[in-house]
Amino acid sequence: MSNTAEKEAQIRDALRGVVDPEIGLNVIELGLVRKLEVGPQSIHLTMILTTPFCPYGPQLLEQARRVAEQTGGLPATIELGSEMWDPSLMEEGAGGDWGLF
Repeated sequence: MSNTAEKEAQIRDALRGVVDPEIGLNVIELGLVRKLEVGPQSIHLTMILTTPFCPYGPQLLEQARRVAEQTGGLPATIELGSEMWDPSLMEEGAGGDWGLF
C-alpha cells in the first residue's frame, strides 16, 4: 500500500469519530464524505450534508476538516458538494437500525 493510500485509509478511519448528533451515525457510515484527496502538500475533502439546511452542518464540516488535518499531518480544506444525500449512500448495513435496509 502506498504512503498516500495508507494516509487516506487512516483519515477515513479517523473520520468515523465525526458523528452527526441528530442521527447518531458517523460521516463515513452516512456516506457524507464523497471525495478524499491526499496530496503531497495538502488534504482536500468534499462532503455533502443529509439535508441542505442541516443545523449541525458547519460543525460537521469543521470537525471533519480538523480530524483530517490532525490525522494526515497536512493542511486540510473542505468543500461542500452539491450532490443530494439519500439513504442509498450509506455504508452497507449502517441503516439497519433505522429499518432502511
